[in-house]
Amino acid sequence: MKKYNKSNIPLAKELRTNMTPEERHLWYDYLRAYPIRFQRQKAIGNYIADFYCAKARLVIELDGSFHGTEENRENDRERTEYLESVGITVIRFTNTDVRKNFREVCLFIDECVRKSLPPS
Repeated sequence: MKKYNKSNIPLAKELRTNMTPEERHLWYDYLRAYPIRFQRQKAIGNYIADFYCAKARLVIELDGSFHGTEENRENDRERTEYLESVGITVIRFTNTDVRKNFREVCLFIDECVRKSLPPS
């Protein structure tokens, strides 16, 4: 089990309640029913991942316009470096990707999950 900052739990719960439209779309129309369990707004270390699949060691991040500033891109880079340092793969999509290319986003997620699972 990954360590996490317990002070992030209330924020993670709030984020689950107040998901963006794109997060809702990805969760309710794909990830919630995916055959391998995903969690939403998962606290990992000092961060909260949008979506996390423990079995595949995969984080999915959705980036809206908020992520367009240099400061936020740097924060995203640091988050990705941390997650990768603990053995988690991070994939990112823009909100526009989810709105305009939903099927392709889902296919890519499925491909990433399948690649990361141990051979059976």
